[in-house]
Amino acid sequence: MTKNFEEFPVYQKSLDLVQKIFEYVKNDSFKNEFEFVNQIKRAGISVANNIAEGSEYNSNRQFIRFLKISKGSCGEVRNMIFISKKVGLDDENIGDEILVLSKEVSSNLSNFIKYLSQNIEKRNL
Repeated sequence: MTKNFEEFPVYQKSLDLVQKIFEYVKNDSFKNEFEFVNQIKRAGISVANNIAEGSEYNSNRQFIRFLKISKGSCGEVRNMIFISKKVGLDDENIGDEILVLSKEVSSNLSNFIKYLSQNIEKRNL
Protein backbone atom coordinates (compact mmCIF):
# COMPACT_ATOMS: atom_id res chain seq x y z
CA MET A 1 0.00 0.00 0.00
CA THR A 2 1.37 3.39 -0.97
CA LYS A 3 1.39 6.40 1.27
CA ASN A 4 -0.63 9.52 0.67
CA PHE A 5 1.45 12.65 0.24
CA GLU A 6 0.14 13.97 3.56
CA GLU A 7 2.09 11.20 5.30
CA PHE A 8 5.49 12.07 3.81
CA PRO A 9 7.74 13.80 6.35
CA VAL A 10 9.14 16.04 3.60
CA TYR A 11 5.62 17.23 2.81
CA GLN A 12 4.98 18.05 6.47
CA LYS A 13 8.25 19.98 6.60
CA SER A 14 7.30 21.84 3.42
CA LEU A 15 4.14 23.04 5.17
CA ASP A 16 6.32 24.34 8.00
CA LEU A 17 8.32 26.24 5.38
CA VAL A 18 5.16 27.81 3.93
CA GLN A 19 4.02 28.80 7.41
CA LYS A 20 7.38 30.49 8.13
CA ILE A 21 7.26 32.36 4.81
CA PHE A 22 3.79 33.71 5.55
CA GLU A 23 4.97 34.78 9.00
CA TYR A 24 8.08 36.41 7.49
CA VAL A 25 6.25 38.63 5.01
CA LYS A 26 3.91 39.99 7.69
CA ASN A 27 6.83 42.21 8.72
CA ASP A 28 6.07 45.90 8.05
CA SER A 29 9.15 46.21 5.85
CA PHE A 30 7.29 44.19 3.20
CA LYS A 31 4.06 46.25 3.24
CA ASN A 32 4.83 47.95 -0.11
CA GLU A 33 6.66 45.00 -1.68
CA PHE A 34 3.65 43.28 -3.23
CA GLU A 35 5.55 41.54 -6.03
CA PHE A 36 8.23 40.26 -3.68
CA VAL A 37 5.69 38.97 -1.17
CA ASN A 38 3.65 37.30 -3.91
CA GLN A 39 6.73 35.63 -5.43
CA ILE A 40 8.17 34.21 -2.21
CA LYS A 41 4.74 32.93 -1.16
CA ARG A 42 4.25 31.30 -4.56
CA ALA A 43 7.70 29.68 -4.39
CA GLY A 44 7.02 28.28 -0.92
CA ILE A 45 3.61 27.00 -1.88
CA SER A 46 5.14 25.43 -4.99
CA VAL A 47 7.38 23.28 -2.79
CA ALA A 48 4.38 21.67 -1.09
CA ASN A 49 2.15 21.63 -4.18
CA ASN A 50 4.66 19.77 -6.32
CA ILE A 51 5.15 17.08 -3.68
CA ALA A 52 1.38 16.64 -3.53
CA GLU A 53 0.79 16.75 -7.27
CA GLY A 54 3.66 14.45 -8.17
CA SER A 55 2.58 11.81 -5.68
CA GLU A 56 -0.84 11.52 -7.31
CA TYR A 57 0.53 10.19 -10.62
CA ASN A 58 1.36 6.77 -9.13
CA SER A 59 4.56 6.73 -11.16
CA ASN A 60 8.00 7.07 -9.58
CA ARG A 61 9.36 8.70 -12.75
CA GLN A 62 6.64 11.36 -12.71
CA PHE A 63 6.97 11.81 -8.96
CA ILE A 64 10.71 12.38 -9.29
CA ARG A 65 10.07 15.03 -11.93
CA PHE A 66 7.78 16.93 -9.55
CA LEU A 67 10.15 16.48 -6.61
CA LYS A 68 12.88 18.12 -8.69
CA ILE A 69 10.58 21.06 -9.40
CA SER A 70 9.88 21.26 -5.67
CA LYS A 71 13.61 21.26 -4.99
CA GLY A 72 14.03 24.11 -7.46
CA SER A 73 11.38 26.08 -5.60
CA CYS A 74 13.40 25.60 -2.39
CA GLY A 75 16.29 27.30 -4.15
CA GLU A 76 14.00 30.12 -5.23
CA VAL A 77 12.86 30.64 -1.64
CA ARG A 78 16.47 30.85 -0.46
CA ASN A 79 17.30 33.30 -3.23
CA MET A 80 14.36 35.51 -2.24
CA ILE A 81 15.64 35.55 1.36
CA PHE A 82 19.12 36.50 0.15
CA ILE A 83 17.59 39.31 -1.91
CA SER A 84 15.54 40.56 1.03
CA LYS A 85 18.69 40.68 3.14
CA LYS A 86 20.69 42.43 0.41
CA VAL A 87 18.11 45.18 -0.09
CA GLY A 88 17.49 45.68 3.63
CA LEU A 89 14.01 44.22 3.98
CA ASP A 90 15.01 41.44 6.38
CA ASP A 91 15.21 42.61 9.96
CA GLU A 92 14.12 39.46 11.77
CA ASN A 93 15.60 36.05 12.51
CA ILE A 94 12.76 34.42 10.61
CA GLY A 95 14.70 34.81 7.37
CA ASP A 96 17.53 32.73 8.81
CA GLU A 97 15.02 30.13 10.00
CA ILE A 98 13.58 29.95 6.48
CA LEU A 99 17.06 29.44 5.02
CA VAL A 100 17.73 26.54 7.38
CA LEU A 101 14.31 24.98 6.83
CA SER A 102 14.54 25.36 3.07
CA LYS A 103 17.93 23.62 3.05
CA GLU A 104 16.50 20.79 5.15
CA VAL A 105 13.53 20.36 2.80
CA SER A 106 15.85 20.44 -0.21
CA SER A 107 18.11 17.81 1.34
CA ASN A 108 15.11 15.63 2.20
CA LEU A 109 13.86 15.97 -1.36
CA SER A 110 17.28 14.91 -2.69
CA ASN A 111 17.22 11.83 -0.49
CA PHE A 112 13.66 11.00 -1.56
CA ILE A 113 14.61 11.38 -5.24
CA LYS A 114 17.59 9.09 -4.71
CA TYR A 115 15.40 6.50 -2.97
CA LEU A 116 12.78 6.54 -5.72
CA SER A 117 15.47 6.41 -8.42
CA GLN A 118 17.03 3.34 -6.83
CA ASN A 119 13.64 1.62 -6.79
CA ILE A 120 13.25 2.33 -10.52
CA GLU A 121 16.71 0.88 -11.20
CA LYS A 122 15.94 -2.28 -9.18
CA ARG A 123 12.81 -2.91 -11.25
CA ASN A 124 14.81 -2.58 -14.45
CA LEU A 125 17.38 -5.22 -13.48
